[in-house]
Amino acid sequence: MARPSPPSRSAYPVFTRLATRWDDNDIYGHLNNTVHYKLFDTAVNGWLLDAGLLDPLAGDTIFLVVETGCSYFSELTYPQAVDVGMRVARLGRTSVQYDIGLFAADTQTVAAAQGRFVHVNVDRVTRTPAPLSDTARVTFETLIQDT
Repeated sequence: MARPSPPSRSAYPVFTRLATRWDDNDIYGHLNNTVHYKLFDTAVNGWLLDAGLLDPLAGDTIFLVVETGCSYFSELTYPQAVDVGMRVARLGRTSVQYDIGLFAADTQTVAAAQGRFVHVNVDRVTRTPAPLSDTARVTFETLIQDT
C-alpha cells in the first residue's frame, strides 16, 4: 500500500482550533499518537453540536464511531495549538466518513497528520442504524470538497 501524501490546508472547507495540554506530549517530546484521535473526536463532535446535528443527551439519534485511522507525517507538540481541518469524504444513507487534517496552528501548509473517522447515525435506544435526516444530509454536504 502506498503511503499517502500529506494534504494541504486548502483541502478542508472548515477548521477548528484546539489547544494542546501539558500531558499530551509523550516521552519522545511530541504529541502521543492517542492524542490525535482525541483531537479528531473533539473537532467532529464540536462541529456536529454547532451545526445542530447532535443532541448527546436527548436526541432521538446519536452518532457512533465505527472506524478510525491515521497517517502521521510530522510532529506536533505542546504548547502548540492545532488547527483541525474537516471535510466529508463519503456520505452514505446512515453514515458519514470524515477526512480530518491536523496542522500546527498558523504555520503548517500541509498536514502533520491525516485521519479517517466514520460515524454511523443510530437510534439512541436500539442502537440500530437510522437514515440521516434531510437536514443533516444538506448540512454534511457543505463539507464535501473535491481535492
